[in-house]
Amino acid sequence: MADTQASYPTTVPLPPLSRAAEVAELLVGAIDLHCHSGPAAMPRILDHHEELLDAAEAKFRAVLFKDHFYAGMPHAILLEKLFPETNVKLFSGIVLNNASGGINPHAVDHTIKLGGKIVWMPTLSAANHIKAMAAGNKTFPKTSQKMLDPIPLSALDANGKLTDDTRKVIDLIAEADIILAGGHLPASELHILFDEATRRGVRKMMVNHPTYIVGCSDTDIRQLVAIGVKMEHSICMFIEGKSLKYSPDDLAHLIEVAGVDNTILSSDLGLQGSQRPVDGFRSITQILLDLQMPRPAIRKLISDNAARFLNLPVVQSAAQDAA
Repeated sequence: MADTQASYPTTVPLPPLSRAAEVAELLVGAIDLHCHSGPAAMPRILDHHEELLDAAEAKFRAVLFKDHFYAGMPHAILLEKLFPETNVKLFSGIVLNNASGGINPHAVDHTIKLGGKIVWMPTLSAANHIKAMAAGNKTFPKTSQKMLDPIPLSALDANGKLTDDTRKVIDLIAEADIILAGGHLPASELHILFDEATRRGVRKMMVNHPTYIVGCSDTDIRQLVAIGVKMEHSICMFIEGKSLKYSPDDLAHLIEVAGVDNTILSSDLGLQGSQRPVDGFRSITQILLDLQMPRPAIRKLISDNAARFLNLPVVQSAAQDAA
């Protein structure tokens, strides 16, 4: 694991790229499924409009905004309407934390009706997350102002079975054919959640940063992938910045464990002490090139696999896919 003890400025500049032209070419059509731009209760280094302009400059296809406290579809809808010349599709969804009523089928139903593309299980309000913070996890960003203490949430009842509301949420997601993301639930809960989601017809399932807070082992990853779950790794944890935790070799290993077709790289950026989200994509693409990852594989990791989750056509480029 990488050293995370260094002090960083509010925004970390993009480090020099040795293969900048190739990186720029590969980023055409990239998709970020996990962008933490603001406004937000947590300090952010850019807002949704600034992220849209960054993404447009790099010729991204789509960005999906995530906030731990609110559903971002209205922002996405209005920004896409106001700035159609960017040609960037904007999406969002809802995180089922306390602010949304917890694992709340009504909030999920509203999200779907407003065009939401993803439902995250609890993050900051997950009992697993609260336990990790109490145990001394110092790397997770904090809100600008003190919030009410979270009420711990789990997808399971006292008997270790999925709650009725969790099953209702799964059914709504299956009917709408949108993404079910595991949030910060522990690996033990994710197996139960995704097994049931598979039985109930959910086709788009994803584990967020499986090695951070969630606690997935290689065996967990292989077992979940075997039932159709994708692994989403947070770019911020592999590049220069406050959230750096893992090495390029760690990334290569995790991709190998799940397989390129089952892995999505999303920024999880916007937080202070880090690179801007699009710069994060530039940095991780340079790392993938340095790892001698084939170009078709890089395209899958930063674009194609995410496109399928958003029902966007996969666009192949002979130039980008050249060896």
